[in-house]
Amino acid sequence: MLSPQDDCEAPRAAVPADASALPPVLAPAPPNRLRGTAAEERPQERLEREGAAALSDTELLAMLLRSGTQGMDVLSLSARLIKEAGSLAGLTEWLEDDFRAFKGIGRVKALQLLTVMEVAKRILRQSQGQAPLIDSGERAAAYLAPLTVGLRVEKFWVLSLNARRHLIRCRELSSGTQSGTQVHPREIFRIAIRDGASALVCAHNHPSGDPSASKEDLRFTRQLCEAARAVGIPLLDHIIMGTKTSDPLQRGYYSFRELGLI
Repeated sequence: MLSPQDDCEAPRAAVPADASALPPVLAPAPPNRLRGTAAEERPQERLEREGAAALSDTELLAMLLRSGTQGMDVLSLSARLIKEAGSLAGLTEWLEDDFRAFKGIGRVKALQLLTVMEVAKRILRQSQGQAPLIDSGERAAAYLAPLTVGLRVEKFWVLSLNARRHLIRCRELSSGTQSGTQVHPREIFRIAIRDGASALVCAHNHPSGDPSASKEDLRFTRQLCEAARAVGIPLLDHIIMGTKTSDPLQRGYYSFRELGLI
């Protein structure tokens, strides 16, 4: 016989012993920035009406991406990419894998973005003119800066100059690893002679971003100076390229001449 309490009490649902068996509580989806933007204020409409210069960095990148991902609209995705890179310019340092780390950016879109970033870097280099004046470490570093953006391996360049210190040709002599590259003075001056150079500047980058000279850099520069005297082509400078944020001197480059080492 059932007691009155048993008769009126509804049966209780079984509670799983393991809390992990409970269904997960889903976080609410982030608001869709694009849908929340008035139609006339969306990037494409503003681009058509006001021109590209009126768009923010996020909006310009959104125009390149064209679409977002599941759960993230294109404006939010663009803002996140820029935030992760530190700036729009920071995206020029990214590799394919960096872009593809974001859900919804596949191989094709990543390669498209890499192409755009490379176009930007080449435009910057070419805007400096066909025969820039390289008469100081600062000018050499300014010329080399677009070449070194985003490099994760060490490279070495030879800048052949004419008698008035204008650039004849810049050649990439070697490409190595994160820890170094192999170059011989003989190869460097063979290039200078071939270019008919009256002087030259040598340069390499430090992928770490710190352009401070190592013991090996100092030793190699002494070899270059000796070879320059033997060949009769002055070595104006040896530049090590880095980044301002990683440079103890906050300059972004190391000039052996400016520091009295040449």
